[in-house]
Amino acid sequence: MKKSDLLKDLIKHIDIASFDSTPIINSMRDMSFTSRDTANAADILDRMVSDKDCTIMLTLAGSTSAGGCMQVYADMIKYNMIDCIVATGASIVDMDFFEALGFKHYRGSQFVDDKILRSLYIDRIYDTYIDEEELQNCDQTILAIANSLEHRPYSSREFIHEMGKYLVKNAKKKDSLIQLAYEHNVPIFCPAFSDSSAGFGLVKHQWDNPDSHVSIDSVKDFLELTKVKLAAKTTGLFMIGGGVPKNFAQDTVVCAEILGFESPMHQYAVQITVADVRDGACSSSTLKEASSWGKVETIYEQMVYAEATSVLPLMVSYCYHKGDWKNRERRNCANIFKK
Repeated sequence: MKKSDLLKDLIKHIDIASFDSTPIINSMRDMSFTSRDTANAADILDRMVSDKDCTIMLTLAGSTSAGGCMQVYADMIKYNMIDCIVATGASIVDMDFFEALGFKHYRGSQFVDDKILRSLYIDRIYDTYIDEEELQNCDQTILAIANSLEHRPYSSREFIHEMGKYLVKNAKKKDSLIQLAYEHNVPIFCPAFSDSSAGFGLVKHQWDNPDSHVSIDSVKDFLELTKVKLAAKTTGLFMIGGGVPKNFAQDTVVCAEILGFESPMHQYAVQITVADVRDGACSSSTLKEASSWGKVETIYEQMVYAEATSVLPLMVSYCYHKGDWKNRERRNCANIFKK
């Protein structure tokens, strides 16, 4: 078996503008179980988009970007449905930045012997393959960006801003999430930025520059994201998966209180997850539970227990075709940090 035999069938990213999910969402509204939850979540997302005072935060965890939803998130920036992003480093670097450099994700199988994959330098995300040699090229690009910057601490938002600037001149694939965010003043935060290909590049940078180097300040991330919350009249959360991005975005309400400000709880919240609520983990904690912490209001909130690639495109296509984004003023949240 050769590497080329396995890396040949591309993952194709779904285009939410190419189909109108309105009829199926409308039908699901009169059904039960996950269908009704999905329709309600789509309605809440559309409420966020149509609320002229609402700043919308997208949180991303998991591998939906690699699995075919990368264009969904990019289109949410393009069509002015989100104003701020909190994500895992893998979603931003290993998936989006990786493809912006011209590399691809491939359809694979979870049944192939992983020892064979390792021998061929192929990484597996369930049934999706990545070329490890290309991923290491991504690491080296992060290293080059770090080497070009002033040696000081950066928030992940600042560093990702520099990645966007790099892509404007060097992208092989245009309209990546990072580039569109850079061009539309949508800040991206990765609170655990080093837990990705960015980490390898930054470690190599610090290894080569032990006395003076670029570092990522996660506390600065938290402060900056809280400033986004404080600047907003109303906020809504659209959460894919859970983990650090979910908790980080929710905690801005509590952080504002600690800083002495009265900032209202997030007024809208949708979470798509497959996590089990019984283990007490953050990824599975319900939005009603978050209300007990003073983070989320429970008037417009919906948990959707589904694998996100199966329902996310329907929800976003519904909002796209409703068209409320056309009348929405861009928040330009990144301008908060311009000196």
